[in-house]
Amino acid sequence: MEVTLRTILILLPLTGLAGFVDAVAGGGGLISIPAYMLAGCPPHIAIATNKVSAGMGLITANYRYARSGYVRWKLSAVCALAALCGGSIGAKLSLMLSDRYFKILMLFILPVTAFVVMRGRVLSDDREELDFMRTAAIACIVAVTVGAYDGFYGPGSGTFMLLLLAGAAHMKLQEANATAKVINLCTCLSSLVVYLINGQVLLLLGLAASLTSTIGAWIGTRFFDKGGAKAVRPVIIIVIVIFFIKIITELIA
Repeated sequence: MEVTLRTILILLPLTGLAGFVDAVAGGGGLISIPAYMLAGCPPHIAIATNKVSAGMGLITANYRYARSGYVRWKLSAVCALAALCGGSIGAKLSLMLSDRYFKILMLFILPVTAFVVMRGRVLSDDREELDFMRTAAIACIVAVTVGAYDGFYGPGSGTFMLLLLAGAAHMKLQEANATAKVINLCTCLSSLVVYLINGQVLLLLGLAASLTSTIGAWIGTRFFDKGGAKAVRPVIIIVIVIFFIKIITELIA
């Protein structure tokens, strides 16, 4: 694929927005993966290259949330191991599917993601916290399953993790989001290794997009600190709807 000025002009602003959305409430891939595809990348290449820019944004978000004291280090370490396994498994599975199967799969994944986002009423901190062992068990299940999905496809995985950690594991919103970012980073890195080995990554394009992704993530973490997570939900829904229409158009073309 030839990288042109048009490719850069399409990609960089949208990956910046994706980094912002991902840092606040997850789901940045719902913006960045369509951006890579609009820029001319085939689905597999888009998903693989997105791991580079998304990974840089996640490193920034993790740094900021750690500085804010939101990261539970012992829990995050356990989840990281589970996430590494899930991400690599998902990436290997994704390489077995053709582009058309990916698009058909998206038709099912995107409405589910939209439903979860719209029904995301589990973001309050008024539930009783679980003991560490129960929290860790639930968090590890989330890390493996959603981590596999993240390596397999990716968009919305951060949102799923945030909702499940806050709802099922009864974690506080700030801690749930920080833990989700640790898991997300591990699945992103493990799946990126698989994609790199199989030659699916446009490394220079991904590194260029990393610049705006990092800036977006930095701004997003500051926005989250001010309680703005729920404000991003309408943006995610709009992106899901646009991408859903785009996939249907491509399948019937």
